[in-house]
Amino acid sequence: MERKMRLSNRLETVASFVAKGSIVADVGTDHGYIPICLVEREISPAAIGMDVRKGPLERAVEHILEHGLEKVIDVRLGDGLEKLEPGEADTVVIAGMGGELIIHILDGGRRLWDSVRDWILSPQSDLEKVRLFLWENGFEAEAEAMVEEDGKYYTVMKCRRSLAPRSVPALSLLEQRYGRMLLQEGSPVLRAYLEQEIRQLCAVRERLLASGTEKARKRLKEVEEELNTAKEAYDEVQRNYQDS
Repeated sequence: MERKMRLSNRLETVASFVAKGSIVADVGTDHGYIPICLVEREISPAAIGMDVRKGPLERAVEHILEHGLEKVIDVRLGDGLEKLEPGEADTVVIAGMGGELIIHILDGGRRLWDSVRDWILSPQSDLEKVRLFLWENGFEAEAEAMVEEDGKYYTVMKCRRSLAPRSVPALSLLEQRYGRMLLQEGSPVLRAYLEQEIRQLCAVRERLLASGTEKARKRLKEVEEELNTAKEAYDEVQRNYQDS
């Protein structure tokens, strides 16, 4: 048997959001790392790995067999959540794909919304759209983290759907873009990300100013708005970090 599964920083964060005792369905399981890790660490008594691609799922099966976990980890070939039935899992992980695809998967799995307790998501793009979709459909953030890995930044969020009346205000533009919880806790990783984003936007602004074309002038207005938003977020993170 192989030694126990080791995960990247990003996937470690995903795994840390899973409550002990959860039956987990991992959408887009790829090599099956998340289900294997959760079962080996005795966080999950059983898990389901799902993928729309046959090749990655075959590799997942190989890894599951190597770790001797074929009796407790099921694998299913299918698109999104189509092969998961209500009551089979209380936690769903959707990580390592674009935000619009995550929205598409969530929307297609509406029949599961009330039977799944925890949704752990890690969009690689369009975080604003994902957060807004979640808010509009009754999901509320339980936890959120940002991690840096190989020079790239990743966000992981844990959400639950509530049928009770809203107890928190709607998300502001700043919160949609950067995450209410990350801003409030003064996340040092978010601060580092914002420092990088501000530098990059300043460099883009200088190039556009030097260009002087009509197209550049239009883009300049957008960049300045993005820069102002990033600076506002940085100020809030810095203030909250100092107060913590």
